[in-house]
Amino acid sequence: MLELFDPSTIAILAVVAFLAGFIDAVAGGGGMLTVPALLSIGLPPHIVLGTNKLAATFASSTAALTYYRKKLFSPTFWRQAFFATLVGAILGTLLVNYISTAWLEKALPLIILAIAVYTIWHPQPKVDGNALPKDDPKLKTKQWGQGLTLGFYDGVVGPGTGAFWVVSSMSMYKMNMLLSSGLAKAMNFTSNITSLITFIILGHVNWAIGLTMGVFLMMGAFIGAHSAIRFGSAFIRPVFITVVVILSVKLAIDAWF
Repeated sequence: MLELFDPSTIAILAVVAFLAGFIDAVAGGGGMLTVPALLSIGLPPHIVLGTNKLAATFASSTAALTYYRKKLFSPTFWRQAFFATLVGAILGTLLVNYISTAWLEKALPLIILAIAVYTIWHPQPKVDGNALPKDDPKLKTKQWGQGLTLGFYDGVVGPGTGAFWVVSSMSMYKMNMLLSSGLAKAMNFTSNITSLITFIILGHVNWAIGLTMGVFLMMGAFIGAHSAIRFGSAFIRPVFITVVVILSVKLAIDAWF
């Protein structure tokens, strides 16, 4: 519960949540900040993942709504991705309940660090225009494959899902950064709310911390989404990678040594 932590800890979590919401709305991967932050205050990994989903749902809903209002996401066009993500998220979240706490404590820092390295080295395709991909027979298959995989990953772990959605969408559909980000936020919200409901049923949510961080994540997401639409994401990437690497290394040292 919230009262178990001193005000300075809560203040730090609030600042981290705001930055994570901003970064997630711009480039994806805000969970790379919130999950390490929650782990660092001593919450059990299962509670960390459930609490993070509660907070992340605030941010993803705000960002998704912003992109939709700016006509950078089409629900009808991406309906297959929606259903696939929902199914993947349910399966992934159910699997988490059977993974041991000890395994999660050691695995999460390595997964987060691997995602950071991937983000650094993966090339960013450059595409102009806000055109949706051509609606061909392969589109349905692509949406189901992408949705199941990333929905499942978001249910099991979560950090970096938004970044993976952006990168994979730009590569698979040849869309620009804005349209890919719009799709990422909508699908992130889908997997977040699906996983959150499952975590609530399993009793893996700290409501006080999750709601507190959720409010600040929502504020950061609102500003971040509008900034991304106006300026793009290049300016946030170096800071994002630096913070993630530092936190990941710290968590890896704590967990393994």
